[in-house]
Amino acid sequence: MSLSITHHDNTAFWDNRRGVIRTRIGGWIPGRAVYCHGYDMMEDLVGKVSYFQVLMLNATGRLPDRRLADWMEAYFIGNSYPDARIWCNQIGSLAGTMHTSPLTATSAGILASDSKMYGPGTVMAGVNFFVEALAKKMNGLSAEEIVTDQQRHPKAKPVIIGYARPIANGDERIATLDLLAKKLGFERGEHLTLAFEIEQVIYNKTKERMNLLAYVLPFLCDQGYTAREIYRLLSALVYAGVVACYGEAADQPGEAFFPLQCNDIYYQGKPLRKIPEKKCLS
Repeated sequence: MSLSITHHDNTAFWDNRRGVIRTRIGGWIPGRAVYCHGYDMMEDLVGKVSYFQVLMLNATGRLPDRRLADWMEAYFIGNSYPDARIWCNQIGSLAGTMHTSPLTATSAGILASDSKMYGPGTVMAGVNFFVEALAKKMNGLSAEEIVTDQQRHPKAKPVIIGYARPIANGDERIATLDLLAKKLGFERGEHLTLAFEIEQVIYNKTKERMNLLAYVLPFLCDQGYTAREIYRLLSALVYAGVVACYGEAADQPGEAFFPLQCNDIYYQGKPLRKIPEKKCLS
């Protein structure tokens, strides 16, 4: 809900909530039941739907069918690289080597993924691009023209979230998820179709391919999710990789992960010098 208050002295909205928690999502009635978005958790959900169905229900307020939840779970698995070189995972390793709690490590690692350069932090801008791009296509623009709009000048590379990838070109996970989507009966929707058209234009210009984000975001748009809902869905996307790296480091002696000696650091500052004697003021 978007709230706009025009008068600074109009506090009715907050006054109505003073001293009471108002909710539409549900809650716990001690000794009787737990309600979740209109479902009785014990009667309707536990043992009857998957964890990812409940995760998506809580993030969006809508219970997805099992095939979409299974596809989402596969996507999360595909982001669970146990590689400490990955930024958010390295946070987990560093926390592990300092023997912090697993909650400290995973919370910090997840927060590190909330970046404008990679991870869930790119979702809002990415979804907005694909939604706006489809609107342009519906108004008659070609994929070539949409890509050109993202170039600062005719000879510049187009800069679009989801296209290009550090170190590697392309993304090995796309084919696996696309095959799974077909097996689960998903047809390629308008957003995803345009995403592949844009990829072809960019490849012709720069030889760069889409990464997984440019596949997943339009796919979820085609399932009817908004940018905010997708951001919520993916908020803990990196958890499994972070906790894997944390565990390995935490099980070793302290500070065993990537230790450094002073002479490992290339110092370019001033040479060693004596500290000036302190002068007493009389």
